[in-house]
Amino acid sequence: MDVRRADERYRGGDPDAGIESRHAFSFGPHYDPGNLRFGALIACNEEHLAPGAGFGEHPHSHTEIVTWVVEGELTHRDSAGHATVVRPGDVQHLSAAAGVRHVERNDGTAPLTFVQMWLAPLEPGGAPSYEVVRGLTGATPYAVRRAGAVLHAFRLSPGERRALPDAASAYVHVVRGEVRLNGERLGPGDAARITDAKDTEAVAVTAAELLAWEMPDPAPNPAEPPSS
Repeated sequence: MDVRRADERYRGGDPDAGIESRHAFSFGPHYDPGNLRFGALIACNEEHLAPGAGFGEHPHSHTEIVTWVVEGELTHRDSAGHATVVRPGDVQHLSAAAGVRHVERNDGTAPLTFVQMWLAPLEPGGAPSYEVVRGLTGATPYAVRRAGAVLHAFRLSPGERRALPDAASAYVHVVRGEVRLNGERLGPGDAARITDAKDTEAVAVTAAELLAWEMPDPAPNPAEPPSS
Protein backbone atom coordinates (compact mmCIF):
# COMPACT_ATOMS: atom_id res chain seq x y z
CA MET A 1 0.00 0.00 0.00
CA ASP A 2 1.39 3.36 -1.12
CA VAL A 3 -0.06 6.30 0.85
CA ARG A 4 0.01 9.76 -0.76
CA ARG A 5 -0.79 12.71 1.49
CA ALA A 6 -2.93 15.71 0.60
CA ASP A 7 0.01 18.10 0.85
CA GLU A 8 1.93 16.06 -1.76
CA ARG A 9 -0.56 16.92 -4.49
CA TYR A 10 0.51 19.19 -7.34
CA ARG A 11 -1.06 22.65 -7.06
CA GLY A 12 -2.79 23.97 -10.15
CA GLY A 13 -5.72 26.01 -11.38
CA ASP A 14 -5.94 29.79 -11.47
CA PRO A 15 -6.49 31.25 -7.99
CA ASP A 16 -7.01 34.76 -9.40
CA ALA A 17 -9.94 33.36 -11.42
CA GLY A 18 -11.37 31.53 -8.40
CA ILE A 19 -10.04 28.09 -9.42
CA GLU A 20 -7.83 26.01 -7.13
CA SER A 21 -6.82 22.49 -8.17
CA ARG A 22 -4.90 19.71 -6.41
CA HIS A 23 -3.62 16.94 -8.69
CA ALA A 24 -2.75 13.45 -7.42
CA PHE A 25 -1.07 12.40 -10.68
CA SER A 26 1.21 13.97 -13.26
CA PHE A 27 -0.92 16.67 -14.88
CA GLY A 28 -0.25 19.38 -17.45
CA PRO A 29 2.89 21.35 -16.47
CA HIS A 30 3.40 19.12 -13.42
CA TYR A 31 5.08 16.33 -15.37
CA ASP A 32 6.30 13.40 -13.29
CA PRO A 33 7.20 10.29 -15.34
CA GLY A 34 7.03 8.19 -12.17
CA ASN A 35 3.46 9.22 -11.39
CA LEU A 36 1.50 8.87 -14.65
CA ARG A 37 -1.21 6.50 -13.52
CA PHE A 38 -2.31 3.77 -11.14
CA GLY A 39 -4.39 0.98 -12.61
CA ALA A 40 -6.84 2.62 -15.01
CA LEU A 41 -6.69 5.91 -13.12
CA ILE A 42 -4.74 8.73 -14.80
CA ALA A 43 -6.06 11.71 -12.82
CA CYS A 44 -7.67 12.40 -9.46
CA ASN A 45 -8.17 16.14 -9.11
CA GLU A 46 -9.64 18.05 -6.21
CA GLU A 47 -11.26 21.16 -7.67
CA HIS A 48 -12.41 24.23 -5.76
CA LEU A 49 -14.42 26.84 -7.70
CA ALA A 50 -15.57 30.14 -6.27
CA PRO A 51 -19.07 31.35 -7.22
CA GLY A 52 -19.06 32.36 -10.87
CA ALA A 53 -15.78 30.56 -11.62
CA GLY A 54 -15.34 27.64 -13.99
CA PHE A 55 -13.62 25.95 -16.89
CA GLY A 56 -14.60 27.32 -20.31
CA GLU A 57 -15.39 25.01 -23.19
CA HIS A 58 -12.53 22.56 -23.74
CA PRO A 59 -12.06 19.19 -25.48
CA HIS A 60 -11.48 15.66 -24.24
CA SER A 61 -10.99 12.36 -26.05
CA HIS A 62 -10.30 8.73 -25.15
CA THR A 63 -10.96 9.39 -21.46
CA GLU A 64 -13.62 8.28 -18.96
CA ILE A 65 -14.31 11.28 -16.70
CA VAL A 66 -16.07 10.62 -13.39
CA THR A 67 -17.01 13.49 -11.08
CA TRP A 68 -18.10 13.42 -7.41
CA VAL A 69 -19.46 16.67 -5.97
CA VAL A 70 -18.47 17.29 -2.34
CA GLU A 71 -20.25 20.61 -1.74
CA GLY A 72 -22.04 23.16 -3.87
CA GLU A 73 -23.48 22.58 -7.34
CA LEU A 74 -21.63 21.86 -10.57
CA THR A 75 -23.13 23.04 -13.86
CA HIS A 76 -22.14 20.86 -16.83
CA ARG A 77 -22.82 21.47 -20.53
CA ASP A 78 -21.35 19.54 -23.43
CA SER A 79 -21.27 19.48 -27.20
CA ALA A 80 -23.65 16.49 -27.27
CA GLY A 81 -26.42 18.70 -25.88
CA HIS A 82 -26.38 17.66 -22.21
CA ALA A 83 -26.99 20.37 -19.61
CA THR A 84 -27.03 19.21 -15.99
CA VAL A 85 -26.59 20.44 -12.43
CA VAL A 86 -24.68 17.89 -10.33
CA ARG A 87 -25.06 17.95 -6.53
CA PRO A 88 -23.37 16.27 -3.54
CA GLY A 89 -23.72 12.50 -3.64
CA ASP A 90 -24.27 12.43 -7.39
CA VAL A 91 -21.89 10.71 -9.79
CA GLN A 92 -21.39 12.25 -13.21
CA HIS A 93 -19.78 10.16 -15.96
CA LEU A 94 -18.70 11.67 -19.26
CA SER A 95 -17.27 9.13 -21.69
CA ALA A 96 -15.26 11.32 -24.07
CA ALA A 97 -14.63 8.46 -26.52
CA ALA A 98 -13.59 9.80 -29.95
CA GLY A 99 -14.10 13.39 -28.82
CA VAL A 100 -16.38 15.78 -26.95
CA ARG A 101 -16.26 19.35 -25.65
CA HIS A 102 -17.71 20.53 -22.36
CA VAL A 103 -18.03 23.39 -19.88
CA GLU A 104 -17.84 23.06 -16.08
CA ARG A 105 -18.88 25.99 -13.90
CA ASN A 106 -20.03 27.08 -10.49
CA ASP A 107 -23.12 29.07 -11.38
CA GLY A 108 -24.34 29.06 -7.78
CA THR A 109 -23.77 31.47 -4.90
CA ALA A 110 -21.81 29.08 -2.66
CA PRO A 111 -18.30 27.61 -3.08
CA LEU A 112 -18.07 24.41 -5.12
CA THR A 113 -15.78 21.47 -4.35
CA PHE A 114 -15.64 18.32 -6.44
CA VAL A 115 -13.34 15.38 -7.06
CA GLN A 116 -12.80 14.55 -10.70
CA MET A 117 -11.22 11.25 -11.74
CA TRP A 118 -10.04 10.34 -15.23
CA LEU A 119 -9.65 6.74 -16.37
CA ALA A 120 -8.05 5.28 -19.48
CA PRO A 121 -10.51 3.22 -21.56
CA LEU A 122 -9.73 -0.36 -22.47
CA GLU A 123 -10.23 0.52 -26.14
CA PRO A 124 -10.03 3.96 -27.78
CA GLY A 125 -12.72 5.51 -29.94
CA GLY A 126 -16.46 5.02 -29.95
CA ALA A 127 -19.31 7.46 -29.46
CA PRO A 128 -19.35 9.85 -26.48
CA SER A 129 -21.92 9.21 -23.75
CA TYR A 130 -23.09 10.93 -20.59
CA GLU A 131 -24.83 9.83 -17.40
CA VAL A 132 -25.65 11.16 -13.94
CA VAL A 133 -26.55 8.83 -11.07
CA ARG A 134 -28.27 10.62 -8.20
CA GLY A 135 -27.37 9.65 -4.65
CA LEU A 136 -24.78 6.90 -5.11
CA THR A 137 -24.09 4.78 -2.01
CA GLY A 138 -21.70 1.97 -1.18
CA ALA A 139 -24.52 -0.51 -1.61
CA THR A 140 -24.82 0.42 -5.30
CA PRO A 141 -21.36 0.76 -6.84
CA TYR A 142 -20.96 2.44 -10.21
CA ALA A 143 -19.33 0.51 -13.06
CA VAL A 144 -17.28 2.33 -15.69
CA ARG A 145 -17.36 -0.52 -18.16
CA ARG A 146 -15.22 1.11 -20.82
CA ALA A 147 -12.37 1.23 -18.30
CA GLY A 148 -13.16 -2.09 -16.61
CA ALA A 149 -13.36 -0.24 -13.27
CA VAL A 150 -15.94 0.09 -10.49
CA LEU A 151 -16.41 3.05 -8.13
CA HIS A 152 -17.60 2.56 -4.54
CA ALA A 153 -18.72 5.54 -2.42
CA PHE A 154 -18.82 5.03 1.35
CA ARG A 155 -20.14 7.23 4.14
CA LEU A 156 -19.05 5.90 7.53
CA SER A 157 -20.06 6.71 11.10
CA PRO A 158 -17.35 6.95 13.79
CA GLY A 159 -16.07 3.45 14.59
CA GLU A 160 -17.80 1.87 11.59
CA ARG A 161 -15.85 -0.75 9.64
CA ARG A 162 -16.20 -1.36 5.93
CA ALA A 163 -14.56 -4.05 3.80
CA LEU A 164 -13.10 -2.63 0.60
CA PRO A 165 -13.23 -4.57 -2.66
CA ASP A 166 -10.50 -7.05 -3.54
CA ALA A 167 -8.82 -5.99 -6.77
CA ALA A 168 -5.60 -6.13 -8.76
CA SER A 169 -5.44 -2.36 -8.19
CA ALA A 170 -7.49 -0.44 -5.61
CA TYR A 171 -7.37 3.34 -5.15
CA VAL A 172 -8.90 4.92 -2.05
CA HIS A 173 -9.44 8.68 -1.75
CA VAL A 174 -10.61 10.24 1.52
CA VAL A 175 -13.13 12.97 0.78
CA ARG A 176 -13.75 14.04 4.37
CA GLY A 177 -13.11 12.80 7.91
CA GLU A 178 -10.43 10.36 9.02
CA VAL A 179 -10.08 6.60 8.56
CA ARG A 180 -7.60 3.86 9.35
CA LEU A 181 -6.60 1.71 6.40
CA ASN A 182 -4.30 -1.25 7.06
CA GLY A 183 -3.04 0.55 10.16
CA GLU A 184 -2.41 3.88 8.38
CA ARG A 185 -4.40 6.94 9.41
CA LEU A 186 -5.71 8.94 6.43
CA GLY A 187 -7.36 12.35 6.45
CA PRO A 188 -9.10 14.58 3.89
CA GLY A 189 -7.31 14.57 0.54
CA ASP A 190 -5.10 11.60 1.45
CA ALA A 191 -5.14 8.57 -0.85
CA ALA A 192 -3.89 4.99 -0.86
CA ARG A 193 -2.80 2.98 -3.90
CA ILE A 194 -3.10 -0.73 -3.13
CA THR A 195 -1.71 -3.45 -5.38
CA ASP A 196 -3.25 -6.93 -5.13
CA ALA A 197 -5.78 -5.61 -2.62
CA LYS A 198 -7.25 -8.37 -0.47
CA ASP A 199 -9.14 -8.26 2.83
CA THR A 200 -8.60 -4.49 3.12
CA GLU A 201 -10.76 -2.79 5.75
CA ALA A 202 -11.46 0.88 6.37
CA VAL A 203 -12.24 1.91 9.96
CA ALA A 204 -13.73 5.35 10.51
CA VAL A 205 -11.92 7.38 13.18
CA THR A 206 -14.48 10.16 12.70
CA ALA A 207 -17.51 10.45 10.46
CA ALA A 208 -15.95 9.94 7.03
CA GLU A 209 -16.61 9.80 3.30
CA LEU A 210 -14.35 7.95 0.91
CA LEU A 211 -14.21 6.87 -2.71
CA ALA A 212 -12.71 3.50 -3.63
CA TRP A 213 -11.86 2.30 -7.14
CA GLU A 214 -11.77 -1.38 -7.96
CA MET A 215 -9.61 -1.83 -11.06
CA PRO A 216 -7.98 -4.54 -13.19
CA ASP A 217 -4.27 -4.78 -13.89
CA PRO A 218 -2.85 -1.60 -15.45
CA ALA A 219 -2.22 -1.39 -19.18
CA PRO A 220 1.35 -2.30 -20.14
CA ASN A 221 2.05 1.09 -21.79
CA PRO A 222 1.00 4.05 -19.62
CA ALA A 223 -0.54 6.97 -21.49
CA GLU A 224 1.06 10.38 -21.54
CA PRO A 225 -0.24 12.64 -18.76
CA PRO A 226 -3.40 14.64 -19.51
CA SER A 227 -2.96 18.30 -20.33
CA SER A 228 -6.48 19.67 -19.93
